[in-house]
Amino acid sequence: MTDKAAEASPLELFLVSDGTGDTVRHAADAAATQFSPRFRVLSFGEVRREAQVRRIVEQAREARALIVFTLVNEHLAQMVRELASGAGVPAVDLLGPLISSMANHYGLVPQFRPGLLHSFGEDYFERVSAVEFAVHHDDGANLHTLHQADLVLAGVSRTSKTPISMYLAQRGYKAGNVPIVPDIEPPRELLEINPAKVFGLMTDPVQLLEIRRARLRQLGATKGMRYAELDEVRDELRRTRRLFRARGWKVVDITGKAVEENAARILEALQPGR
Repeated sequence: MTDKAAEASPLELFLVSDGTGDTVRHAADAAATQFSPRFRVLSFGEVRREAQVRRIVEQAREARALIVFTLVNEHLAQMVRELASGAGVPAVDLLGPLISSMANHYGLVPQFRPGLLHSFGEDYFERVSAVEFAVHHDDGANLHTLHQADLVLAGVSRTSKTPISMYLAQRGYKAGNVPIVPDIEPPRELLEINPAKVFGLMTDPVQLLEIRRARLRQLGATKGMRYAELDEVRDELRRTRRLFRARGWKVVDITGKAVEENAARILEALQPGR
């Protein structure tokens, strides 16, 4: 796919797992950092039934997505391979070849039990709760319960608030995120949060401009919008930085860094005040 084609339509990754999906997520994140386009990632966890596999492959076909899966159940793994091949959907098996090689080399018989990496203990349910919280508090939703967050991300449009929130949630942190909108006062609920738990996301204006223009092209929007003009973007970021400093929020510059890098920096800064 050419760079122009990548800008015209989102590049979609379908991550399929019979557990929490952390393993396939880590691998996909590491691979995605090698490419400049942003990927839209859809995760499908706890996949244990044939009907789920059929639905996922069909959705991947319609979205022209790449499937990356970690299914230890050989029947379901083979089903993904066959259905994906028949539908013209590329599918990558992360665990199958490794399990097979280990079994052959050491003369062992794998248990083929899904979810062994993540038993259903307290940590697992904390992560589930955190993911639910992040979904329900994405992009300024449900502000009345924002105070329950472990941390809150604030930033202008297209500063990776949602991807970072979801990444942190998968590690058990209840993360909300709130957009900073030009000419509109931040919501009262955000301003009342303990400043030690709020992180302001900043980025290079030129990079932000490119991301916004690519987004507008995907949406088929017309040119000339202030949202995607360099002077407006610079002014928006200047005013937002002043807000962050005035409120005493920690500023995180996300320019050129992967989601996991930014999440690690946020967690490092969070620990003393959590």
